[in-house]
Amino acid sequence: MVRVFTPPTKPTPPERRELTEHYRVVRNLSTRLIEPLSPEDCVVQSMPDCSPTKWHLAHTTWFFERFVLRAFDQGFAAYDDRYEYLFNSYYNAVGKRQARPKRGMLTRPGLGEVLAYRDVVDERLLKLLGTCKQEDYASMAELIEIGLHHEQQHQELLLMDVKHLLSLSPMPNVAYDSELEKSTVLHSCDLRFLSFDGGILPIGTNPADGFCFDNETPAHEALIHPFEIANRCVTNAEYAEFVADDGYRRSEFWLDAGWTWVNTNGIEHPMYWCPRTKAPTSIEDYSEYTLGGDRALAGAEPVSHVSFFEADAYARWAGCRLPTEFEWEHAACETGDQSGQFDLNVLHPRAANQNEEGTAQMQGNVWQWTSSAYLGYPGYAPVPGALGEYNGKFMNGQMVARGSSCLTPPGHARVSYRNFFHPDKRWVCVGLRLAKDA
Repeated sequence: MVRVFTPPTKPTPPERRELTEHYRVVRNLSTRLIEPLSPEDCVVQSMPDCSPTKWHLAHTTWFFERFVLRAFDQGFAAYDDRYEYLFNSYYNAVGKRQARPKRGMLTRPGLGEVLAYRDVVDERLLKLLGTCKQEDYASMAELIEIGLHHEQQHQELLLMDVKHLLSLSPMPNVAYDSELEKSTVLHSCDLRFLSFDGGILPIGTNPADGFCFDNETPAHEALIHPFEIANRCVTNAEYAEFVADDGYRRSEFWLDAGWTWVNTNGIEHPMYWCPRTKAPTSIEDYSEYTLGGDRALAGAEPVSHVSFFEADAYARWAGCRLPTEFEWEHAACETGDQSGQFDLNVLHPRAANQNEEGTAQMQGNVWQWTSSAYLGYPGYAPVPGALGEYNGKFMNGQMVARGSSCLTPPGHARVSYRNFFHPDKRWVCVGLRLAKDA
């Protein structure tokens, strides 16, 4: 398969009816996600990296009010002037904001008031979408699409944040009724390495080919040396061998910062593994917390909720390495499975089917750490204005994760997507895939 990039052009906006339906679908999913939760579940912040569910609902609504309604609604009036401080995330160009670690202090406005805010903004925006001048429509549609993909990001964050919050509860901690056991596969396909010749190959995307964030552009060529990449992600059973071999106590596998992190925080296993004995020696000695509650750790499923430090250490222990993000993208375009697996009845990674060919689990199971630092592509420039803060200013000290997870909403994943996190973060649904030099 040869990818040919065309010169960058402006994307053609969707028809109004299509965009209206897309808006309704995305916004409705956010409110569906909170149906099993109590109001108390929606206000608590379990750690500084997480945000309360109520804040996610309000912030995504504020985004549409601040960047779409304010720009295009001739009779614009803010719903509540205080919300610009309360629900701004990190846009310095907009003004001051509530500090991220203190979002859990926002007991007011209440959940009911936030849901009413969503209803009003939705009504205003849908009315504007149907009546705006044609000469304004393309620019407005572009901002709405950004806002919808932004909301899908927050839907995934909401699920990961709820998982972290309820994992800490001593009370029955099932977040969502789950059919997980019905979908459990006992045996994953065998681990194999697929070879790729490399070369000077296309990376990134052109906005004219479909929605993308600015950090996925510009499309360019990268030199990729011949490499091999695993046909699937590392499983719980394989990772348990690393744990049993004292992988967390052997400094030879760890980057210096990772070794400091492990010892400072007493890390001994992936985030949601729960030892059933005082001295676990095998995978049978662990349970795992999921959004459907506690369950036995399933060996065939991909390991998840590991930091970059853990992923890198496991790869070294296995005599391999993590792929670069360019190797990952090239392999995904050539042979990768592009299907997502978002399912509100499961919300958990699944094993690679025995019959899967090529590179399985590229999408829809776990995000996958790469060895690439999060930097701009050659020629990258943030978009002007406040929205230029969306990606570019975070290109420092973070690592790229590729693919998507079982919590990524439908229509949000794509091969060129570049997610990024600090190397110690593991509340994210992220795992790893091995690679080798050819």
